[in-house]
Amino acid sequence: MRFEEAYSGWQEGRLQQEEAARLLGVCERTFRRYIDRYEESGLEGLIDRRLAQVSHRRAPVDEVMALCEQYERRHMGWSTKHFYAWYRRDGGGRSYSWVKSRLQDGGLIKKAPGRGKHRKKRERSPWPGMMVHQDGSTHEWVPGSRWDLIVTMDDATNEHYSMFFVDEEGSASSLRGVREVIEARGLFSSLYTDRGSHYWHTPEAGGKVDRHHPTQFGRAMQQLGIEMIAAYSPEARGRSERMFSTHQARLPRELALMGITDMDAANCYLREHYMPAFNAEFMQPAMEDGSGFVPYVGRDLDDVLCEQFERTVGKDNCVSFENLKLQIPADRARHHYVKVKVRVVRHIDGRLALFHGPRLLARYEADGTPGEQALQAAA
Repeated sequence: MRFEEAYSGWQEGRLQQEEAARLLGVCERTFRRYIDRYEESGLEGLIDRRLAQVSHRRAPVDEVMALCEQYERRHMGWSTKHFYAWYRRDGGGRSYSWVKSRLQDGGLIKKAPGRGKHRKKRERSPWPGMMVHQDGSTHEWVPGSRWDLIVTMDDATNEHYSMFFVDEEGSASSLRGVREVIEARGLFSSLYTDRGSHYWHTPEAGGKVDRHHPTQFGRAMQQLGIEMIAAYSPEARGRSERMFSTHQARLPRELALMGITDMDAANCYLREHYMPAFNAEFMQPAMEDGSGFVPYVGRDLDDVLCEQFERTVGKDNCVSFENLKLQIPADRARHHYVKVKVRVVRHIDGRLALFHGPRLLARYEADGTPGEQALQAAA
């Protein structure tokens, strides 16, 4: 039908041959061939005759059946290479690939699993701030104590922006690392992490991460516009793994040399001595001049880099949160908030805050006692 439309347009002078050929998506020479075949045999002349032809290289059915019968009767269970060696000794003239394909088509041998794609070392980001790595390492950094070391570093230069010890890696420690980078340098483009449960929800163990249901950490990154990238193997985090290997070899010895056994003292040593010295030795220049960091302008970082939970106010005008009772202070805007949905915010340092929509109702210490500014905030 498309050809008849183009042909009639050309016959009536509405289309040039070049325009008619372009309408059909062919060259002008092919369109002239179509004209000759159409005028000679009609629409049937346009059918590709190659579709009805049988390849002259195709093996006869009897030969394929004989091959499969020979394997099934005398060589069942043999590897393809072993069988092919005997096939060639018996005078067979087909290629190894042909023999293997016919045996696979007949269901006599199984296809080998794919070997996967060729892996190539990933180049570093051209600018600092385009990709930041974050990871944690559990190790006996001081005798008798296994702490987690949280490191946030740049992919382009290997510069460490944040290093500190915590008892256990989690959302709070990861948010703290991101905050220290933003406060020191600015907002970055992407964050490369493992598939830890505080970074990602993973429906199946070892499977792909669920990007549609972010964790508390993922929600904070979405608010900041930072893209999260999940690593699916230790090899993918090779730079972080090698970096932690260096830290595990050096840090325990330096802490022992300085006589440090307390976590606070260890964090002070990291911040003031170890990290500057490490960056001076291991930093490398970026591949290109420029920076991916941009200044952060927006809400208070405390209200973004935090954990947020929805709760319903009880009949006693209190909010239950992790075995705590958060009493809502007197409010001139309304008498009570019974059965109202509110948002509990837990900051990095453990302090709590209570919001009704965008409005701050009160702040609390980590143990649930009202903060100093609770009444002023509620007012």
